[in-house]
Amino acid sequence: MRTLAVAFVAFATLTACSSGDEPSKTPSPSPKSAPKPAPSSANAAAAALDPCKLLPAEAVSKALFLDNLKAVPGPAQDGTANGGKARSCEYQHDGKAAGALAVTRYEGKQGKPAEMVASIKKAKPGAKDVPGFPDGAVYYVDGEKTATLASAELVAGTPVLINYTGPAKMTPEQLAPLVKQALDAG
Repeated sequence: MRTLAVAFVAFATLTACSSGDEPSKTPSPSPKSAPKPAPSSANAAAAALDPCKLLPAEAVSKALFLDNLKAVPGPAQDGTANGGKARSCEYQHDGKAAGALAVTRYEGKQGKPAEMVASIKKAKPGAKDVPGFPDGAVYYVDGEKTATLASAELVAGTPVLINYTGPAKMTPEQLAPLVKQALDAG
């Protein structure tokens, strides 16, 4: 369930990050642009995003009204096709999945968070905008099995997609605080 949801979101983000809108090869001067950090420091900052630290099990327990949730790091999923490098944290209650937080970074990509979110909305039938996120957020239910809320941000210049996937009965109102906490912690 979690792997499939992460794969769908990563695929949708691929659409946003490689939609054919290639950035110009010649740099254009911008009086307002701040200096970008060196690529190695940007990659290090984005790579340091540990989903289990961004959203501790206690926060998920509180939001879902479940005691004794356990956070278990998921496998690394590095997609070569879109450059996405996903890390996840699965939240378990009595050995059963209660949801998962996935953090996918796109090193070397020029995607804008709002465009990433828009591409997910376009790719997911019935996807709805969720208010309260600076670069937008989208909520959708996949096959009446899982509910996902996804948003994106730039971390040291690297596009990063953050999404929480849980049971289909979870509402945007339940998922939004979880994704917001993870974004704020990043």
